Amino acid sequence: MKNLRLIFLGLAVCFSAVGQKQTLSLEDAVMQQYRNLKPNSLTMFQWIPNTDCYTYLEGYQKLMKASVKNTEAKEWFTIQQVNEAIGAELYWFSGLEWKNENEFWLNNGQQFYSFNTVESKGKLIYDLSNEAENAKFNAVSQNIAYTKANNVYVQTKNGEKLIVTDFSDKNIVSGQAIARSEFGITEGLFWSADGTKLAFYQKDETEVHDYPLLDNSKTPGELISIKYPMAGQKSEKARVGIFDLKTKETVYFAAKNGQDNYLTNLSWTPDGNYVVVAEVNRDQDHMWLNVYNAKNGKFVKTLFEETSDKWTEPEHPAFFPEKTNNNFVWISERDGFNNLYYYDFNGSLIKKLTDHKFVVNDIHSYVNGVIYYNTTGESPLQKHLYGVDLKGNSKIITRANGTHSVSISSDGKYFHDNFSSHDTPNNDWIVDGRGKIVKKLLESEDKLGAYKIGSAEIGNLKGVDGSTLYTRLIKPSNFDASKKYPVLVYVYGGPHAQLITDSWLDGASLWMYWMAEQGYLVYTLDNRGSDNRGVAFETQIHRQLGTVEMEDQLTGVEYLKSLPYVDANRLAVHGWSFGGFMTTSLMLRNADVFNVGVAGGPVTDWKYYEAMYGERYMDQPNQNEKGYETASLINHAQNLKGDLLLIHGTVDDVVVMQHNFSLVQKFVELGIQMDFFPYPMHKHNVYGKDRVHLMDKILNYVIDNNQ
Repeated sequence: MKNLRLIFLGLAVCFSAVGQKQTLSLEDAVMQQYRNLKPNSLTMFQWIPNTDCYTYLEGYQKLMKASVKNTEAKEWFTIQQVNEAIGAELYWFSGLEWKNENEFWLNNGQQFYSFNTVESKGKLIYDLSNEAENAKFNAVSQNIAYTKANNVYVQTKNGEKLIVTDFSDKNIVSGQAIARSEFGITEGLFWSADGTKLAFYQKDETEVHDYPLLDNSKTPGELISIKYPMAGQKSEKARVGIFDLKTKETVYFAAKNGQDNYLTNLSWTPDGNYVVVAEVNRDQDHMWLNVYNAKNGKFVKTLFEETSDKWTEPEHPAFFPEKTNNNFVWISERDGFNNLYYYDFNGSLIKKLTDHKFVVNDIHSYVNGVIYYNTTGESPLQKHLYGVDLKGNSKIITRANGTHSVSISSDGKYFHDNFSSHDTPNNDWIVDGRGKIVKKLLESEDKLGAYKIGSAEIGNLKGVDGSTLYTRLIKPSNFDASKKYPVLVYVYGGPHAQLITDSWLDGASLWMYWMAEQGYLVYTLDNRGSDNRGVAFETQIHRQLGTVEMEDQLTGVEYLKSLPYVDANRLAVHGWSFGGFMTTSLMLRNADVFNVGVAGGPVTDWKYYEAMYGERYMDQPNQNEKGYETASLINHAQNLKGDLLLIHGTVDDVVVMQHNFSLVQKFVELGIQMDFFPYPMHKHNVYGKDRVHLMDKILNYVIDNNQ
């Protein structure tokens, strides 16, 4: 009997161990959210052209292949097999891109390879130097363009090496993103469709102030000089170069309507005869969509203009759906929300293709007479794929609630739908053109199910102007409504950002769930000015950054205080970048609300921020003196009552450290104590293993001081 009792006791211990959930460490929350704790998904899913087959990676080193029609995925090639065929030492299938049904390309940024799956043979196409950057390969001509230092180079498939630009003046930068990557600019090299001409951005930074950053890894320390155009100061001068590989000549054109204007959203016409560029004035309230002759660089015509009493911000190049003509589609928010407009090449509107009261995010592709585009759909918290033909007949492809990322087979019959939602960690499905499920490839388990973590609730409030404000509240796993909980408000609040989404974890970082397990509620609200809500919602911040955003955040605070389980005397706030500006604003301009604030990389005075972004929302300092004065946190430093920690990367080239230095200096002058922590040799955020240190610093500062 005694032995039997011991057996039962042992079984009980085993069952208890099995049922007991793990405690999530802060290190795992920070480092493993997008690694081991990330939901499973198909890595680098791609359709094989002209087939119903697809590939994806398993363990990054195995290329798997399957067909839509009932076949299960099987190992096709390993990276070791491919390396042996192409004479390479690639660790994984980096840069994999299908050329046709039998051939794909690989690249690691310097070396470019082709591999034939039928012959199991391949070769090295290009071997660029280690100094080569921004490589842009054209699949038709198989020519490649790249930059080295500040100049542009081309190599042809025949082995010819061409110098496109040869400027010794370091102020002249060619082939790279300009305008500090505003206006949707992400690159600086653009091939014509046939790969015989290359357009590129060029900027002259001669008049832009040098800004010093300290490299403290050297002995003695060395200054790193960057070009940083602050609001109201001299800015870069932009132009576009067009290099013709046949003539080996380059022609240039600059902004037509003012040398300080921005050139953005460059695209080629299908025939390769013209370059289309959006020109935006320095005040960013006027846009011209201009056409230039690719042969001589001469201005041809303005297709149309757009103006606004707030700002005009083109972020998408003209899209040419058909190869046989130069008719194009333009994304514009002129009617309150981004929609698709179909034009002929004379600038005459053929048809407004969509008339959504929600935001079109971008154009995905054009397949078999249908333009596919990404959009929020009816809920601003979601992302969906829609299709519309050139007559304006539209349809939704992704029907499940959530956030979708889609790739389309070359014949347009099948769609790989990768999505997550509040209830779904990640699914990989194949659906047809009606959104009907054809094949379920993967449905991920909840990897966080083994851990003791709380839950998130998505809600909404009415703002002071009647706007709907979306909120997220994370509670601990042992939440007890009869208790009183302190709250950490996590805030961003700036343009082009949305913190709350219908996706796995609702857009939250895993450290927020860790913080909840420490006995906190973690709260977030997307205020006016944040993304995916349309013109009326997003432009109310104009000339008064920090004002309406704080009104909305305080609406959230009042809601929190109304909850019986919230300790209204123990509120803390944290944010980074614009969120750092918001955090510090709340601590100084509403000093009685929060006990503790932690602001990372904050803008403290908008006159110290870059012209391209800052002037869009605030105009130039001499045009909006009151707005700049009100928004400057230096002017409110005397109001600090709670505990404030300021954090900054010492080589931050986005929000330069002058922001925090100026505010700290003001606190010193006023005799007010606060805390400051620099992260040496980190830029605008802190990454790698140091990020664990950062989050430990932030969260324990909150816990220790919010008593």
